[in-house]
Amino acid sequence: MSSDAPLTATPYVGRFAPSPSGPLHFGSLVAALGSYLEARFHGGRWLLRIEDVDTPRTVPGAADAIIATLARFGFEWDGDIVWQSRRIEAYSAALERLKGSGHAFPCACTRREMADSALTRDGSRRYPGTCRNGLPPGRSARAWRVRAEGVIHFKDAIQGAQREDMAIDVGDYVVLRADGLFAYQLAVVVDDAEAGVTHVVRGADLLDSTARQLHLQALLGLPRLAYAHLPVATNAAGEKLSKQTLARAIDDHPPAAALLAALDFLGQKPPAELDHAALPDIWRWALARWDLAAVPRRRHAVAPEFT
Repeated sequence: MSSDAPLTATPYVGRFAPSPSGPLHFGSLVAALGSYLEARFHGGRWLLRIEDVDTPRTVPGAADAIIATLARFGFEWDGDIVWQSRRIEAYSAALERLKGSGHAFPCACTRREMADSALTRDGSRRYPGTCRNGLPPGRSARAWRVRAEGVIHFKDAIQGAQREDMAIDVGDYVVLRADGLFAYQLAVVVDDAEAGVTHVVRGADLLDSTARQLHLQALLGLPRLAYAHLPVATNAAGEKLSKQTLARAIDDHPPAAALLAALDFLGQKPPAELDHAALPDIWRWALARWDLAAVPRRRHAVAPEFT
């Protein structure tokens, strides 16, 4: 059974957008592979964006290492690589539009002042609305937030129907941080729209971000994207693979073995005869047999052991 065809005649544009906080690990490979194969299945373009807007988390040399790893594994992206750190003017313009429409407001609150607030769906503190109707006397703005209003519904191509009440599940969310950096939610929405992205395939750890991005797309008058969230690879303790959980760099593994393991993780069931195949042969099989419907309908799964 093949993946469903796009609902419109708009050419498919997908993307992979890693953060250069360290080398690619198995979870990163899964996200890159799923987005790449789905784009190619639809005859679409696959873009590469380096999400380095969060400069404190950026590791020197990590972006170049990520690009080199993707090339070594056989990924081929379309067009020039986009760097978020070079797009600050675009984010500033989007924020000005939100301010002008009254959807964004200045906030003077500190994390300590919100420490007792209720938790949102993703485990962060829900903003209590202190500055929603104006800054308290004698306080100045530290950040800018967007008013979270309405209920967002969307159907994820893997995880199924989703619903978020913006006020209850999310709360007024930050688009310009207290340190002067633009928040991920705003940057990614602006980047996707400018690049003409139509479909986002990524890890399910970002599923709870999707409602905010759909909300911003609507507020800014941008096209609504389609989403598919792949299972997140975890270690045996159930922790997401990351630099913090000491995930091994994917470069520590032979590309062919890693690619086969990622295909199997995504439910594609590569045959045993590919175990000793060359990397181009594995890619030919994967591009011919990709099936989004075979991807497990779960939010996380333990990464396999392979060498």
